[in-house]
Amino acid sequence: MARGVMLMSGGIDSPVALHYLLRQGHEMVAVHMDNRPFTDDSPLAKTVDHLAMLRERYHQPIPMYLLPHGPTQINLMRSTDRHFGCVLCRRFMWRSAEKVASRENASFLATGEALGQVASQTLSNMRTATAAVGLPIVRPLIGFDKNEIEAVAKSIGTYEISTRPGVCCQAVPDRPATRSNLVQILHEEERIDVDQMIDDCIRKAVIL
Repeated sequence: MARGVMLMSGGIDSPVALHYLLRQGHEMVAVHMDNRPFTDDSPLAKTVDHLAMLRERYHQPIPMYLLPHGPTQINLMRSTDRHFGCVLCRRFMWRSAEKVASRENASFLATGEALGQVASQTLSNMRTATAAVGLPIVRPLIGFDKNEIEAVAKSIGTYEISTRPGVCCQAVPDRPATRSNLVQILHEEERIDVDQMIDDCIRKAVIL
């Protein structure tokens, strides 16, 4: 089986996606993008508890990289079109995860995305976001609906953790674009120093 890097948010979807990959025998590393100050401590706490549960279930260490994503969000909000904030945010998440994959000798990236559930998960926006990286991306939940994902979360014990009170991301724009193309996004990224922002994020990573 392969080694992969899983983006973990603290929500319902990502631990379910990780569960499926672990069940298939893949060796996984988790990445949590710390979005403070645009959220509270709850996403990190939930992610830590999700991983503790899945480590025990699958007897796998699952190291986690904690990466500071708040400074990236601030730069994006100051310098780029807010309508594309979610897509740009995802591109930076994927780039960061790919850097971790290089360190960890991982051959794929993974996410709990399911098609069309939020603005960043339309087919157009997923395509634009993932164009930022070269590694293949695995989406175990891509064809699931919310009810199906919640049913699995309840069956593996992660649902109660995911639904604990917490602050949702406050960096989401009021009217996020549901469609985007790579030309638009590359134009927005010309306004910022992408490489420096990624380097700063990775340099400050903490391994838990």
